[in-house]
Amino acid sequence: MNTHDLYQKLEVAPVIAAIKSEEELTAALLTEVEVIFVLQSHLMQLAELSEKIKQSGKIAILHADLVKGLSSDEMAIDYIKQKTAFDGIISTKSAIVRYAKRHQLLAIQRFFLLDSSALTNVERQLLQTEADLVEVLPNVSPKIIKGLVKQSRKPLIVGGLVHDKEDVLGALGAGSLAVSTTDSQVWSI
Repeated sequence: MNTHDLYQKLEVAPVIAAIKSEEELTAALLTEVEVIFVLQSHLMQLAELSEKIKQSGKIAILHADLVKGLSSDEMAIDYIKQKTAFDGIISTKSAIVRYAKRHQLLAIQRFFLLDSSALTNVERQLLQTEADLVEVLPNVSPKIIKGLVKQSRKPLIVGGLVHDKEDVLGALGAGSLAVSTTDSQVWSI
């Protein structure tokens, strides 16, 4: 999977299903979403989860920082690349993003916008990230999204607290390429 294919899929279906269980994965596979984020998992289920997503023709992205039984380091990326069918990873750690890129995995760097100092920190880090995409949480005002899109020079995903069509349209209208959400009702928007 390359970044061009990912961008194309997100332009067609800009809502990303973010799942935390096998039941949620089953529900997401029945929707029109093209990309699935696996947010919570454990080491022993990674291969099976990634295969189910890939067999459905969807893009599989693993939150590498949240896998029980797998440390968040370079060896984790080696394992994901060699033993699973995941197309890429999400991480809050710049070093993990860089290592994933070296292993030809799609890489999404996640940032949390908790206050104005966090926003300033994110704006500084955006200039240095090697990620293919940037994800910011939680869903923020369109004004902030516009500024981040301009600043990042990378496609932006907005996640967290995306609960309805208005949230989706607000983020997309402000320039976000896509939104990620655990709310299964939004997956079909």
